[in-house]
Amino acid sequence: MTDEFMGPPWQMDWRLDALTSRDALPEHVRTMVDEARAELVTAKDPYFRGIDADAALPETMRVQPARSSDPKGPRILYFGNGDGWLAYTFVRRSEDPQILVFEAFWQGADPLTPPPAEE
Repeated sequence: MTDEFMGPPWQMDWRLDALTSRDALPEHVRTMVDEARAELVTAKDPYFRGIDADAALPETMRVQPARSSDPKGPRILYFGNGDGWLAYTFVRRSEDPQILVFEAFWQGADPLTPPPAEE
């Protein structure tokens, strides 16, 4: 055990309702959530502070503050070109810093569902 601040990979915890939402998503979306999770837990700064700080993310993902008036508050990681997101906070403490996901959401269409028939 060290007294120095720990760095990535970060621990990640899910609120039960966020985990339930994630588990209810279609399989291809859960894969995207897992990819987004991997980006978060390996990020040097999970809050992606600064200009173009999220430039290293894949082009289908981006991070922004949940409220611009609260720069140290919750963040939203958009994935799937903005069709889904994970809302999270980063609990920065000397022992066991972690990311807490409190919302998982998907609003995109399921690619396996055929489009509605035209009349």
